[in-house]
Amino acid sequence: MPGRRISSTLRLFAAGILLAAAILRAQAPTAASLAKKVDDHYNHLNSLQAHYTERYTGMGLDRTESGTLLLKKPGRMRWSYESPASGESKAKPTGKLFLLDGKFAWFYNPGDAQAQKAPAKQLDDLRSPLRFLLGHTQLQKELDNLTLTSDGPAFRLAGVPKGMQQRIKSLTLTVSPDGVIQGIRIEETDGAATEFTFTSMQENLPIASSDFVFTPPTGVAVIEGLPPI
Repeated sequence: MPGRRISSTLRLFAAGILLAAAILRAQAPTAASLAKKVDDHYNHLNSLQAHYTERYTGMGLDRTESGTLLLKKPGRMRWSYESPASGESKAKPTGKLFLLDGKFAWFYNPGDAQAQKAPAKQLDDLRSPLRFLLGHTQLQKELDNLTLTSDGPAFRLAGVPKGMQQRIKSLTLTVSPDGVIQGIRIEETDGAATEFTFTSMQENLPIASSDFVFTPPTGVAVIEGLPPI
């Protein structure tokens, strides 16, 4: 009978949808499984180069900058700012630098009379998410209350960094299904937020160690302590 054939077809169609949904649920990662995938990916990297965009909002500011990020194990990082912050004069010198040489962190803005320096072990700068980009970490141990949400083709892993509850409300990683960090968003307890977006990522390039050496220009004094983000 035609009616019975249609009914059977609908039941098969519905069963197919349910089966497909069950397969998708089975394939969907958990916060723990995706965090482990991130750990595995970055713990096996030796170097990374990427273009980044950094946006800071808070304290009446809305500032966007961009540049090139270089990472190299052990513990070396170079943020080279190529464009001035939005709202700043285009005539202002570019090339602001935040550098971690493994022992010390350095900050220098071309044209300034001073370069700033701080021991890496005392680093308290949100521009430097070392735990997540330089490996040797376990996200589940680094972040309390780890949660996972879907963001289109990517996912968001969010939690609160241990020991930083008084300053950071939430740290969110935008992660691809294969464990690559595409962005980092840091929300502070005072309402300020800093967001990094990474593109054009190249892994395990032969990056020179000299890229992580900072020599103050002639006449530039070095002072202890880094500026706020």
